[in-house]
This record gives sequence, structure tokens and C-alpha cells, in this order.
Amino acid sequence: MIGRISGILVEKNPPAITVDVHGLGYEIDVPMSTFYNLPASGEKVTLHTHLIVREDGHFLYGFASEGERAAFRQLLKISGIGARTALAVLSGMSVAELAQAVTLQEAGRLTKVPGIGKKTAERLLLELRDRLPKTLAVGGARVGAGDTAADAASDIMNALLALGYNEREAASAMKGLAPDASVADGIRAALKLLSKTG
Repeated sequence: MIGRISGILVEKNPPAITVDVHGLGYEIDVPMSTFYNLPASGEKVTLHTHLIVREDGHFLYGFASEGERAAFRQLLKISGIGARTALAVLSGMSVAELAQAVTLQEAGRLTKVPGIGKKTAERLLLELRDRLPKTLAVGGARVGAGDTAADAASDIMNALLALGYNEREAASAMKGLAPDASVADGIRAALKLLSKTG
């Protein structure tokens, strides 16, 4: 498995790029979120990669962050979702936006992605609900250390909904919280924010 590529960016032809590693050119497909943050051609670039081997060839996908790759891998686990659709999802929204859409179960945000219909969006949200927060922090594309932050954010959100706030109000309050807030502190801070707006 090729897990990381580091070399000179020689060609940018979205969504494909070519990276020269000691004279060997790797063709890599990247989501637009990664593409927009690439350096200029001729500059050094490092990407987290995922290799897919099929009968008709080997396909390499590259990501600017570990979080993007983790989200891509979770999307691939869903039946009927191929690499092209997974790339489209990550091109249409950031990892943080995807995590938030999953937390709030907002199918409307996913249907804006080309190729994602209402039924596919609902299936994605359902299947990612248990997987994605464990992989990503809701506040960003951090992985690993973000596990507890994602769990805390989910618990805070559920608590606000249980207290009778609607999803829009709860999501708005969540934006004002520190990403590393504990559940208790987060609920307290969110309620304070909601009391000001209410």
C-alpha cells in the first residue's frame, strides 16, 4: 500500500495531478478541497494517499490532510459509493462540513453534491452516523486526538435537542463553542449563547 507521496508537483489537470518522486511520475486523483491548496507546479508537495487496485488498473488518490483520507475511506465502505462519488463529496464540502451534516443528519447538504440524490444522501448519513464522528473531530479534519472532541460535540448536540432546541439553534450554538470543550462545559456555554439569542 502506498500511504504517502512526497515529491515535486509537475502537472495539475483537475482532478488529476502528477507528482515526480525521484524521476518516477505518479498520477494521482485529488478532491478539489486538496487541489485548491496545492502549491505551484515545480514546488514540493506531500500527500496522504490511498491506492485502489482493480482489474482494469491501479488508481492512486491523494489528500492534503489525514482527515480527508479518513473520510474518503469511510465513504468507500458504503455499498454503491465508489471512489469517484467519494471524491465528489469531498470536492463539494470540507471534512468538517461533512461531519456536521452527518451529526445533524442534513441530507439537503449532500444532495447539492453532483451525483448524490436524496436516497443516496440519506443512506450516506445513516451509515456514516456511527463511523464518521469516531474518525473525525467535528471542529475540523483532525484525527486520532479528535475522537473525544467528536464524541463530546455529538453529546452536546443531543443534549440541546433533548432540551427542546431545534437543530438550527443547536448548530448555531455549537459554532460558538471551544473545539476542546467538555460535555458539561459545552452544554453550559451553549445554553448561555442560546439564552442571549432567544
